[in-house]
Amino acid sequence: MLEEIEKTMYKVAIYIRLSKEDVDRGYDESESIKNQRILLTKYVENLGWNYELVNIYIDQGFTGTNFNRPDFQRMIKDIENGKVNMVITKDLSRLGRDYIETGEYIEKWFPEKNVRYISVTDGIDTFSNNNGNNDIAPFKSILNDMYSKDLSKKIRTALHTMQKEGKWVGGKIALGYMKDTNDKNKLIICEPESKIVKKIFNMAISRKIN
Repeated sequence: MLEEIEKTMYKVAIYIRLSKEDVDRGYDESESIKNQRILLTKYVENLGWNYELVNIYIDQGFTGTNFNRPDFQRMIKDIENGKVNMVITKDLSRLGRDYIETGEYIEKWFPEKNVRYISVTDGIDTFSNNNGNNDIAPFKSILNDMYSKDLSKKIRTALHTMQKEGKWVGGKIALGYMKDTNDKNKLIICEPESKIVKKIFNMAISRKIN
């Protein structure tokens, strides 16, 4: 088995994901993507195996609980078309945070397609026998799922609290208002647009009177 693995020509896909929650917590998008790319590229180069780096797939601003991500789906199609037989991520949560679907890929879908999956910082390698990290992968997936749900709950609670305090929490800004440059959670009147709004209301009122 070991000899077969060593002779295998690995067609490698590096998968990188940065969620909106990461950005909200202060992660710089370009820097985080860059760091993941450097880490994973060097990891592949240092393997010493017979390999070809097929592509680097990047999804920015997508939650890990939903696998309907553009580049993830593009990677899946490349696997189905025989272009990729190894997937590498920084950690298990980059692949996904929904423990059921993440487990489906690691335990069933990847093995059926003869795809080797490696999570670098978790030490997971699905083709490595007697790897204890592989055994605890399902538990890590559950923890990632719980973390995502807890974070989502905290964000919703924080937004509701801000709304009750009369603060602006996002969405499309109504005509006649703009964000305060000194406070992103405060709206102020946009004078040029407010004139248009007033004119519209005055026209509507005059028609009713007439």
